[in-house]
Amino acid sequence: MKRRDFLGLMGGVAAAAWTRPLFAQQAGRNYRLGVVTPSGRDNPPIAAFFDELRRAGFIEGQNLTVVAGGFNTSFDRNAEVAAAAVKAAPDAIISDANPARIIKQLTRTIPTIIMGEDILADGLVDSLARPGANVTGISIMSPELDGKRQDLLLDAVPRARHIAALVDTNTMRPTRLQQYKDAARSRGVELSLIEAKTPQDIEAAIERAKTIGAEALNVLATPLFGSYQNRGIVFRQVAAMRMPAIYQWPEMAEDGGFMAYGPSFIDLYRQRARMVVKVLRGTQPADIPVEQPTRFDFVVNLKAAKAIGRDIPAGLVLRADRLIE
Repeated sequence: MKRRDFLGLMGGVAAAAWTRPLFAQQAGRNYRLGVVTPSGRDNPPIAAFFDELRRAGFIEGQNLTVVAGGFNTSFDRNAEVAAAAVKAAPDAIISDANPARIIKQLTRTIPTIIMGEDILADGLVDSLARPGANVTGISIMSPELDGKRQDLLLDAVPRARHIAALVDTNTMRPTRLQQYKDAARSRGVELSLIEAKTPQDIEAAIERAKTIGAEALNVLATPLFGSYQNRGIVFRQVAAMRMPAIYQWPEMAEDGGFMAYGPSFIDLYRQRARMVVKVLRGTQPADIPVEQPTRFDFVVNLKAAKAIGRDIPAGLVLRADRLIE
């Protein structure tokens, strides 16, 4: 699969040299971790991440220092925060896929553990088995999961003939979107693509879905819609439009969304922490295969369905791994 062109670097940004060798975990050593993520420091996935590091003996304030300024990173600040993380020359950096493109241009030596929707297709690793260079991480398989979510949404609204997909134009590829449209058409359903690029676009986009007659909404996988900062905006507007919607993370249905299907966001952050531990203990990222989720949960929120006057087919309820009542 061909690599995509990487984002151009901001003028004047220079990579910091990082030549220190990695060693096994040592008593008395202070390890430094860079972070570039839209998640907040107090969000549950981040708390789970640091809890997992503590279990492995890496304890913030004792033998682990986190480079300041990397949490709550908005899309428009990715380049700035990524450059600052590299300049700090930590022992490792954790990053989401978009800033990882920039980090990869700035350093070929600082171990970088990324998490993204499809990091192989995005050209961030050479292969899943041998990621290459200084990068490894978790690939969430979101293109396939977005299609599965669409099928579940259609099962939830079997009489619908028009649905919408909420699309992040920063990340989504036209070829994937056409696949979703073709899959909907095969079931006799029209799929409209509703675009958003910033958090400020989300409310208007969802309102447009309702205005054009969409009967349900597939909220496609992206940090723009799934982050803790923005998911509340999505929930409120979907509820105001009284639309059934399906989401990327099971936790989103637990937090008030109609339905969700995918891997646990919190579990992925624990999995990511275990990869960081390998790196801090001396394993080169090139020798750590890219990992993927192994468990996918389907969560149905019956309370949310009742609030918008929707009945979920009994057969679909029986398929749920968890029900919110």
